[in-house]
Amino acid sequence: MPDVTKTAASVDDAVAPPSATEPKDAPKQEKARSLWGDAWADLRRNPYFIVSSVLIAFLLLIAAWPTLFTSASPTAGDLVKHFLGKPELGNIGSEGWFGYDQQGRSVYARLIHGTRASIIVGICVTAIVTVLGGLMGMIAGYFGGVWDAVLSRITDIFFGIPFLLGAMVVLQSFTERTVWVVVGALAFLGWTQMARVMRGAVITVKQADYVHAAKALGAGTSRILFRHILPNAMAPLIVVATIALGGYISAEATLSYLGLGLAAPTVSWGVDVSTAVDQIRVAPHVLLWPSIMLSITVLAFIMLGEAVRNALDPKLR
Repeated sequence: MPDVTKTAASVDDAVAPPSATEPKDAPKQEKARSLWGDAWADLRRNPYFIVSSVLIAFLLLIAAWPTLFTSASPTAGDLVKHFLGKPELGNIGSEGWFGYDQQGRSVYARLIHGTRASIIVGICVTAIVTVLGGLMGMIAGYFGGVWDAVLSRITDIFFGIPFLLGAMVVLQSFTERTVWVVVGALAFLGWTQMARVMRGAVITVKQADYVHAAKALGAGTSRILFRHILPNAMAPLIVVATIALGGYISAEATLSYLGLGLAAPTVSWGVDVSTAVDQIRVAPHVLLWPSIMLSITVLAFIMLGEAVRNALDPKLR
């Protein structure tokens, strides 16, 4: 006669949940991460991303609240006392910390207040060209045919215009060149690269199985574009936009230096570099500080773009 106790014990062991028989220190299976989750985990370990993010956050804080860093006016000058005054490096944060320009204005105050114009130009131009170029590239890449032919030819026409030369011609037609005029001129000519990048990404993504499955299930065109194609085609566009942002800030400074960008009374690093060239021998600090600030800003955005590119491209890991 079989042992009833042993039989019942074996049955209990067979139906017992796995957690009861597994050791307590068994490793748990990690949840699969998406492309964006994997990229974020990689970015948090990237020192270039950390350094550039801190710099950009600091620049955004300066642009939003410049009075937190200086109470001096960027436009008030004193030719009698402060004409090309030397930097007072010992008085950190004071009006004369970085010296005075040829009109007796505080170089430090102009650096702080000039951050806003450069950041606004860079961010606004990048946002406009990303939306406009991304939309045109998505339409051309998804629908193809006549849409692709027409939009691609329009893109080729604008792409054939030299960027800075075209911006100079456009800005020359305006008597008053404010921040928004410069933003419009740069955005008018800068969307072509975004359109090409987005078109190529959409052509690749629309061949995926999940897009064909969505079509087979009867999903509409707008749902397929914005729920399936756009989220999976955004990675290269974000990379290009992040790197290009620093380029737009540099382009604004170049145009201002040539006298075709922002003009007084607007406070800008490019305007300060342009007006400081004549005094470079007698007062090099007037040219040095805005140039350093401009270089740091452009470098921060380029570093951020490179870090994002490395995180979103599995081939570069």
